[in-house]
This record gives sequence, structure tokens and C-alpha cells, in this order.
Amino acid sequence: QVQLVESGGGLVQPGESLRLSCAGSGSIFAIHDMAWYRQRPGKQRELNATITRGRSTNYASSMEGRLTISRDVAKNTVYLQMASLKPEDTAVYYCNADISRRVSSDSYSRNTYWGHGTQLIVSS
Repeated sequence: QVQLVESGGGLVQPGESLRLSCAGSGSIFAIHDMAWYRQRPGKQRELNATITRGRSTNYASSMEGRLTISRDVAKNTVYLQMASLKPEDTAVYYCNADISRRVSSDSYSRNTYWGHGTQLIVSS
């Protein structure tokens, strides 16, 4: 099986910075694109940033300029560095990844996986 586990959320004050992490584990053969989403209270889940295996990045306009997504391919981990946090950034942040896993000696299965989320509260 494959798991994605986010960490790094918590309570921070407006203006502070924070880095979230998401580590993949289990029967992973390769992780392709990875992404961070967030779901603010009463809102739909929205895309924040994506990163390819080759480290090409894309950012959503709502937080562009305050986010840096990065990854460590060897550690199956993706990071989201957030700066100048605002109360409206309060949300559950989710990791998403496109992962291939080996299911037999000569076959692979490729699927999209989600983590369970990490809560970020920005408040004074």
C-alpha cells in the first residue's frame, strides 16, 4: 500500500512563515507530479502548487509570491514553504501525488493518492 502523511501544521501568528512536509511511504516505485491543496472553512478544496518529478513548479494565483514548493525525490517528500501568513490562510492543507507502485514482478499500477491533511491556523 501507499501512504502520504503531512506534517508541520499548527498555530502561527499573522506574518509568520511555516513549512509543511508530506512524505510518501509504502510500495512506491516512482512518484510523478506532487501537489499541495488546501480547504478553508466552508470552502471547496483548492490547488495551491504543483511540482513535477523534474522540479518544474506552478502556483495558484491566490497565494502566488508567498509559496515555494519543493521536493526531495530520494526521500519521496514534498514541501510547501509559506511566507507572510494571513488569517485567511487558515485551512487544512493536503498533499496529493501521482504514484506508480509495483504490483507484480513485471507490472505497475499508477494512481493518485491523498494525504489526510494537516491543520494550519493563522491567528493572533
